[in-house]
Amino acid sequence: MSKSLARVAAALQHAGIAAQIVEMAEGTRTAQDAARAAGCTVDQIAKSIIFRAEATGDVVLFITAGGNQVDTVKASALAGTPLGKADAELIRTQTGFAIGGVAPLGHLMPIRAWFDRRLLAFDLVYAAAGTPRHVFGITPHELLTHSGAILADFTH
Repeated sequence: MSKSLARVAAALQHAGIAAQIVEMAEGTRTAQDAARAAGCTVDQIAKSIIFRAEATGDVVLFITAGGNQVDTVKASALAGTPLGKADAELIRTQTGFAIGGVAPLGHLMPIRAWFDRRLLAFDLVYAAAGTPRHVFGITPHELLTHSGAILADFTH
C-alpha cells in the first residue's frame, strides 16, 4: 500500500468512518473516469481542486461536485486572497498527494477548505483516496465534517 493511500485509510479510520477504499482498474484521474469506474453520476464525484493562495503561498482546497467548475473569483473571495495555479510540487509538498489522486482528507498539513453544496444532494459520494487509481465512498455530510471544509458557494 502506498504512503498516500495508507494516510487516507488512517484518516478515515481515525474519524470512525467505515469507508471501503476501492482500486479502480480504469483509473480515476478525471471526474468522468471516476464516475464511470464507480458506476455513479459525475456529480457524485467529490473533486479535490487545489489552488495556491497568492498572499501566503499555501494551498487551499475546494471540494466540488464532479460536474461543477470552481469560479476563481468566488473562490478568491472566500479565501481572502487571489488564487493561482498550484504546481505539482507544491501540491505534493503540502498535501502529500500527486495530482489526480488528491484526497479531501489525510493531508500532510492542515489546509483551508470549502465544500460545494451540490454534493449534499446525494446519499453517497466518491472521493480520491490518495492515488489516481483509488476512491472511497462516503456520505457527503461525513465528508464535510471530517474534511474540515466550510460549506460555501464557489462554482459556476
